Order: sequence, then C-alpha cells, then structure tokens
Amino acid sequence: MQTTNMDLFHMLWFGQLCSGNPTNRRRISDSWGQGHYGAGSRTHKGLDIVCEDGSVVYAPFDVTLEGKLTVYNDPNKAAINSGINLSGGDLTFKLFYVRPDRVSGTVRKGERIGVMLPMQQVYPGITSHVHVQMKDKSDPTPYFN
Repeated sequence: MQTTNMDLFHMLWFGQLCSGNPTNRRRISDSWGQGHYGAGSRTHKGLDIVCEDGSVVYAPFDVTLEGKLTVYNDPNKAAINSGINLSGGDLTFKLFYVRPDRVSGTVRKGERIGVMLPMQQVYPGITSHVHVQMKDKSDPTPYFN
C-alpha cells in the first residue's frame, strides 16, 4: 500500500499541545493583538494556541527535542524567555513560552514536554498561549484541524 501526500498530511496533524485545551483552540484577538499567522504590523510568524500559565505542554506527535531556545533578548521578558526546538515527520518547528522538561531525546505523542511560562506576568490581560512557529517561518495553520 502506497502512502499519499494526503496520508502524510493527516499523520502530521498536531495533537493536543496544552492541558485544558484538547482542541488546540487558537488565540483570536485581545488587547495585545491577534494570534493567527500573518497578523499585525510586524507580521506574526506563527500560530498561537491557548494555554493557561502553568499548564502542562504535550508533544503534538512523536518528536525529537532539538534544544532549548531563547525567545527574547529583553530582560523585562525574562519570565517567558524560553522555548524548545522540535522535529517530527518532515516538520521542524519551535514552541515559544514553554519551560522544557528536557531539551534532547525523543518524546511520544501526548507525553509531557514542559510547562507553560507565566505570560500574564509580562503581558497582563493577554490570552496566554504557546506560539507555534515553523523553522522556515511558513504557516503552521494547515497542521491543525
């Protein structure tokens, strides 16, 4: 049986990213802006998935952890200055605002990879979220059902 591109596409849909958000509900709009790909004057290069501060963050599918990342160089944003690089299937992507449990190895879909950082500390009133950004900065939206 031959695998088609559509089969691969469906295998790479993101599973639940954050506890408390089983459907990967997206950040729409709040006083800080919008969470869809391409939003805003600085052109938002990712997709924001709602996640409450302190919530567990899960592997969206079987992934390889490829190191911690620094989100900001601004010391005023130190509380949310962490994330992780991941790859799985043919995708390489980043999750911002996550304190990873570890930064290397492999993790199965649905296993814990970290904790959502305290976004309300830095952006009071924002819809707290994990920012999903593809390594090539393409639109991640098609990978979410």
